[in-house]
Parts: sequence; structure tokens; C-alpha cells
Amino acid sequence: MKVIFEASDGRTVELYGNPYRLYHFEGFGDVYSETQMQRVPYQDGNTYVDSILQSRTITLELRINAKNESELVSLRSYLASVFNPKLGLGKLTRIIGDDIKEIECVADSLPFFPEGAGNRGRTFQKALINLTAPFPYWRSPEVMTEPLAAFLPRFRFPFRFPIVFGERGSQATLYNDGDVPCPIEIEFNGPAQLPIVRNVTTGEFIRVEKSLNVGEKLIINTSHGRERKVIIDKGNGEIENAFHYIDIWESTLFQLAVGENVIEYDAVASGGQAVVRISYRKLYVGV
Repeated sequence: MKVIFEASDGRTVELYGNPYRLYHFEGFGDVYSETQMQRVPYQDGNTYVDSILQSRTITLELRINAKNESELVSLRSYLASVFNPKLGLGKLTRIIGDDIKEIECVADSLPFFPEGAGNRGRTFQKALINLTAPFPYWRSPEVMTEPLAAFLPRFRFPFRFPIVFGERGSQATLYNDGDVPCPIEIEFNGPAQLPIVRNVTTGEFIRVEKSLNVGEKLIINTSHGRERKVIIDKGNGEIENAFHYIDIWESTLFQLAVGENVIEYDAVASGGQAVVRISYRKLYVGV
């Protein structure tokens, strides 16, 4: 297993082999949850409402191996500078063969370097790192966008992501084999009038009460928290907040349910140029 931490400033530490060898870890699979209940007067017991996962706590124990004392000091200093809580959220990546999972986390403190003959020597130093992942789910690697044709007469397997819809009324089946529903990012490229994307499987849809001109791009991200957004990229450097164009009375910023999702796109497009891209990252409760 290889573990890589990337700080917000782009610097990385690879915890595999030398000079940083990971020998113990906790928190990759276990995370506490809060069970929410409700009760009405005179009810025996409670009614189950939901289970909410808490932030994930991750502990990394490693050994720094150096050629000499001078290098050991340098390696300790670098480790502390990368796992610096003041840098905010970083990205922890766990790799086993072709299986790659990622999670955002922040250091709870600077690395702890214990003293004692068994913990520190002339050319080695043990270290303890405590991390907190506010969003407790591991994610599949980022889906990369690539140029695709505007029109596809039919879908062929295997799919290449993000999926591109190039016809009015296009439909595709997306499969979420993660552990929980996952958010999606939808990118409409104009021209298009009153675009709508439906999750036929769940009955949810997102309808936009806005026409897009040539060169304009509507981007909808259905994540929770700071990643959620609805914006229009005017193509000239201007970005417009577009939440108010969503039909809030009936639309839902839906996520992909676990399993099969039939996604349908429809819009009144002019000139046969409308393109829609959908991308997503699967979520896992543990690795």
C-alpha cells in the first residue's frame, strides 16, 4: 500500500519505502455515526430518522530513514512543513495496485516526534501524524475532461467519462457502485433554451429557466457545502451566479443513487450545437 499526502500548496510526501516509511495507520475504514431519532407524545420507543457520519479521524505512524544526521533534520523539517495545519485542507491518497481512493483532510497538529532510544537514533526518527477529514467519504480519482464530439448517434460500451449528450432527448445509463449517493457536475454548453436534466430512475430533475447563448456555459455542481454551485461562464471571463435560474419549486439538485441511474437530457437547441457533460466521483465509507 502506498499513501501520498498533498498539501494545499502542492508539496507532497510519499509514505512508502524510504525516506518516509508508513508502518501503522488507523481511521481508513472506521468512522463514528450519529443515529437520529424522533418521538411523538405517548410513543413507545423512538422512530428512526437517519444516520449521519461524523468527521473521520486518521492516524499515521511512520519512520523517517536518513543517511546521516543532517539529512534526518532536513527530512523532519520538510515533513512538518507539509503537514502544517495552517495550510488547511490537503489530499490524502491511498493506492493499492490499480485501486486509488482520495480524501480531503487537515492536520490536527504538527507531526509528533517521540524521544527515546526506540523512537529516535542518529539516522532514523519515528513520527505520529493526526488528521481530520471533515467530509468522511473516500472518493474515486478525479474524472478528467477531454474533448468529445458534440453529437453521438448512440452510446457504445465502455463509456468514456464525462459522458457527452449531443442530441435533444439524449439518454444514458450511469452506474454508481459506490457506497452512498454521489454528487454530479453538469456542464451545459450553449446555445440552448430551457435545458433540463432528469434522473429517470429517481424521478428527480433540474430545470433551468434560462437560455444560453453561443459560447456560454452553465455549470451545476450538486455537492453539499462549499463545492455546490450554479454558475454561468459567459466565455469572456465573466462568471454569473445562476442559482436563481433554477426552478426551485420543483427542481432538485439530485445525486446519483447507488446502482443504476438513467439520466436524460432535453433542451430546445439552436443550430445543433448544444452539448451536455456530466461527471462524478463515487463515494466510499471505507477503504
